[in-house]
Amino acid sequence: MENFTPIASLIGGLMIGLAAAGLLLSTGQVAGVSGIVAGVLRPVKTEVAWRLCFLAGMLAGGGALRIYLPHAFTFTVARSAGAIALAGLLVGFGTRLGNGCTSGHGVCGVSRLAPRSLCATLTFIAAGAAVVYIVNHLFGGYV
Repeated sequence: MENFTPIASLIGGLMIGLAAAGLLLSTGQVAGVSGIVAGVLRPVKTEVAWRLCFLAGMLAGGGALRIYLPHAFTFTVARSAGAIALAGLLVGFGTRLGNGCTSGHGVCGVSRLAPRSLCATLTFIAAGAAVVYIVNHLFGGYV
């Protein structure tokens, strides 16, 4: 583990948890990003504003980080553009199949001890570990 950052990870986790709790307490909505985006793409008139604000806040947070800590964005990806595109499509398929994403199930659902979310999160983790193993050991790390 060459990039182990426990303090930054703890602070990031606390911020995600506070944001999810704040959204739940203020609107009664779960902070599942795939569901929030889906609600913008297939809008319900009374729910578009908070969804757009949530997404704008996520983008603004990333933009602020880019301005104040530009070195955080200096990294390389050891995969081809095709592999990254395929991975994105598979993640999108998985969020539809699992009726939610890691933010909705993993952060919000697990914290509420929802059995469906516990099962979904265990499936996410197992599938991710299996894919990493397959790509790195069976395909030699190059896809």
